Amino acid sequence: MCRYQIIRSGTNVRAGGQVTTYTNDLGQVVGFPIPDWTPPEGPAREVLVGRVCRAEPLRIEDHAEALYQAFTVEGADAGWSYLPYGPFDTRDAFDDWIRATCLSDNPLFFAFVDVATGKAVGLASYLNINRAYGTIEVGHVHFAPVMQRSRIASEAMYLMMRHAFDAGYRRYEWKCNMLNAPSQAAAQRFGFSYEGIFRQHMVVRGENRDSAWYACIDGEWPALKRAFETWLDDANFDADGRQVQSLSNLTRPILVATD
Repeated sequence: MCRYQIIRSGTNVRAGGQVTTYTNDLGQVVGFPIPDWTPPEGPAREVLVGRVCRAEPLRIEDHAEALYQAFTVEGADAGWSYLPYGPFDTRDAFDDWIRATCLSDNPLFFAFVDVATGKAVGLASYLNINRAYGTIEVGHVHFAPVMQRSRIASEAMYLMMRHAFDAGYRRYEWKCNMLNAPSQAAAQRFGFSYEGIFRQHMVVRGENRDSAWYACIDGEWPALKRAFETWLDDANFDADGRQVQSLSNLTRPILVATD
């Protein structure tokens, strides 16, 4: 007997469009088959090159000084509020945090370098890398004020997303404190669909954290890739560097759900 049979095919808006339902040889409804599934390798520790941003595997000797300077400008402390660490009062404390947190393969940290200046202005990591399931998360996202809501920030997220899907991952996740409105808005601007709230998910800095979950999947990646590349193209910016089309307008039609 055939292991799988199609019993129904139709449109399911909550599941993102056309959905085919399968049963196994016992008549039970099951997920769609992936007969040739091969778990991906871990994401490579390599430099990811874009127009205005390079994502480089984080190294103290290459990035710590520029990052510390960018993270300690006036008004930068608020950016740490929803993270379980920082701000750092001294360069030594910052270096100690990098050594303790940022030098493994899971999480795998990248520093974001402004191509124009050669200086690191932000960081993020892959984490919760699950090769068996093909899932991977982007987290520890921290942009210096000069990087926030910039072309560099969007290209940094594009480079990491492209690297993950090119490596064969099926699901790319973003999680944040549900009270962190800028992070929630950024997730959706970058093409992550809203998936719900995990209540009392963590205790961070002695405070409850309810976490908002977002994700994009490999079937959405071709459309997201086109959206990012349309937005990042030089033709999308006028002589003063102002965008013609917003990234949000380009990614919104791809989102399965918003918060």
